[in-house]
Amino acid sequence: MPEAHGLILFMMATLALNLTPGPDMLYVIARSVGQGRAAGVVSAFGIAAGCLVHMLAVAFGLAGLVMTVPAAYEVIKYAGAAYLIWLGIKQLTDRRELKAAAEIRPDSLKEIFLQGVVTNVLNPKVALFFLAFLPQFVVRTGNVAAQIILLGVLFNISGTIVNVVVAWTAGWLGERFNAREGLAGRFRRLSGVVFIGLGVRLALLERK
Repeated sequence: MPEAHGLILFMMATLALNLTPGPDMLYVIARSVGQGRAAGVVSAFGIAAGCLVHMLAVAFGLAGLVMTVPAAYEVIKYAGAAYLIWLGIKQLTDRRELKAAAEIRPDSLKEIFLQGVVTNVLNPKVALFFLAFLPQFVVRTGNVAAQIILLGVLFNISGTIVNVVVAWTAGWLGERFNAREGLAGRFRRLSGVVFIGLGVRLALLERK
């Protein structure tokens, strides 16, 4: 187990990091504004599931492959960027606001959850972050894998709580504005622009 003072420092650093706006938070906001609080909350849980994949990869040494093999990093990075850009284009080209209400079929919560998972898993920067951050708080004489899993779960819980609060707030604001005529379509287009921006940002990230 990590030492008590180390665990306190870890939780303080974790909260500060999770409160800092980043790609995951922007993704949750875009989902919440575009389709409501439920979509935002589900996307937050999808991101949390993706973080679990990264955390297990770090715990069992798989993330080292991303660090040591440049081609693996590039493939994952560009796949994630392409996926985000595709989601953005889908939002921008959707003409649902022009259809009758009965014909509107928003993305299902299952689809949104899976999109959150894929978006997070295909971001190699998350794996590299966990690889650099979590081991700093590990006691080397203990079970390293178990400690990394514990720290990863705590980090994920903190981040998920923050993202759920963000989703609830952004969704509430989105619902208020979407009730006004013509704003629903604008918010969907704004969400699309955010997704494309996140995809371009990921594609342009340099490996450090």
